[in-house]
Amino acid sequence: MLAVDIVEDAGFVAVEAGDAAEAVRILEARRDIDIVFTDVDMPGSMNGADLAICVRSRWPPIRVILTSGHSFVGDMVLPVDSVFIQKPYAGSKVIATMERMLH
Repeated sequence: MLAVDIVEDAGFVAVEAGDAAEAVRILEARRDIDIVFTDVDMPGSMNGADLAICVRSRWPPIRVILTSGHSFVGDMVLPVDSVFIQKPYAGSKVIATMERMLH
């Protein structure tokens, strides 16, 4: 199941971006985004870790969840209040994390 399906099945509204640059454009245009859920490995010039840093810098109230199936992320520095969920993950873990971040 895709992450967007997991999120929508739990009753959240999901907005998809094809790469980090598109995610930034969406965040610039919308004020109703509470959480960014991103894979570390993304297409384009910015990876998910860089996107997380950008989001926390430009939109501090927005929480960030990062995910990856690669082991190299153990050395990655996460922005404050961000969460990392290792792939493969249970959808219930993603939803529980999102609910905790919102309350």
